[in-house]
Amino acid sequence: MPMICLSDFEAYAKKHLPKTTWDFFAAGADECCTRDDNLLAYKRICFRPRMLRDMSVIDTRTMLLGTEISFPVGIAPTSFHRLAWPDGEKSTARAAEAMNTCYITSTYSTYTMEEIAAAAPNGFRWFQLYIHRNRALSEGLVRRVEAAGFQGLVLTADLPYPGKRRDDIRNNFQLPPHMTVKNFEGVFEEESCSEYGLPPNSIDPSVNWNDIYWLQSLTRLPIIVKGILTKEDADLAVRHGVQGIIVSNHGGRQLDGGPATIDALIEIVDTVQDRVEVYLDGGIRTGSDVLKALALGAKCVFLGRPALWGLTYKGEEGLREVLQILHDEFRLSMALAGCHNVSGIGRNLVQFSKL
Repeated sequence: MPMICLSDFEAYAKKHLPKTTWDFFAAGADECCTRDDNLLAYKRICFRPRMLRDMSVIDTRTMLLGTEISFPVGIAPTSFHRLAWPDGEKSTARAAEAMNTCYITSTYSTYTMEEIAAAAPNGFRWFQLYIHRNRALSEGLVRRVEAAGFQGLVLTADLPYPGKRRDDIRNNFQLPPHMTVKNFEGVFEEESCSEYGLPPNSIDPSVNWNDIYWLQSLTRLPIIVKGILTKEDADLAVRHGVQGIIVSNHGGRQLDGGPATIDALIEIVDTVQDRVEVYLDGGIRTGSDVLKALALGAKCVFLGRPALWGLTYKGEEGLREVLQILHDEFRLSMALAGCHNVSGIGRNLVQFSKL
C-alpha cells in the first residue's frame, strides 16, 4: 500500500516495532491527557480561507534565525533513533539535509554528535541540551557542539525529573545491551545506568534562569529554550537573552494536565512581540496543522514521533517521505486557504470552533 499520510506511517510503526519500543515512543505521562490533547486541539481550530487570489505561484520557504529552510517543518529532538532504524540519527540527519530543513539532535542520541554531523556535513542542525549535575560534563558537550558545527543550542527546560510514563514502568523499558547514549560513552562505565541509558538522577534538578547566563558564557551559539508554556516564562526567556522559544510540553511526556501546545502558543506570541522567534512542537500530523500553527504565530514547527515512524518505515528514505508528504500537504493547504507565501500567513486565517 502507498503511504499517503502520516497516520499510515504510524500504523506501520505500531505493527512492526517491538511492543516495548512502540510503547516507549508513544508514551505520555500519567493518563496521557496532554499527549492526546496536543492532537485534538487542532480540531478546534477552523480556517477562514480566502478565494480568487491567483494561486499559480506558492512559496513555502522561510528563515530560522537567518538560515533559509525549504518549508517551516523541522525535526524535534527525540532519543534513541537506533531503536527505529540501524543507522539511527545518521539517517535522520541525512533526511533533514536532503529536505533542506533543521534537525535538532538529542543529547540522548545513539550516535555521537560528531558521527551525526559527519553523516550530513552540509545539514542545518541544532543540538538539544540537558544540563547534568556534573556541570563539567555539560560544558564539555557544549564545546563539542560548537566544534562539530552545530548552529544552535536548544536548552530543554521542562525536565527537572522525568515524567511518570506508565507503559515504560510496566514494560521495564531498557535500552538494548548493544545500544548506548553515545555522547557519554565511557563516562559512566563504573555506574549502573537506568532505563534511559544514564545513571538515575543525572540531570540537574536545580537548573534555573541564571543557567542561561552560564550557557552564554560558554558559547556564542544562539540559545533556544524548549518547554515554555506560559507568557510569564516567555517574558523571562526574552529578558534572559535567548534567541528562540520552542512552545513544547515534551510530547505530553512530562506534566499531564498542562495545555496543548497550540493552545499555549497565542499568549506566548503576544507576549514576545517579535523580540525572539517562537516555534512549536506537539501534535503536528498534517500540512493543515502546520498552517494553523503558523497562523497563530509560530515561525516553524518541529516533528517528534512522526519522524520516528518514518525512520521505522525505511530509514532516511522513510523520513524523507514523511517530510515530503507534510511539505506537499502544507503547500496545498496554503493554496486552498489563499496564502501565497509564509510571510502572508496571519491570525485572520483561523478562528476557534464554537463547538
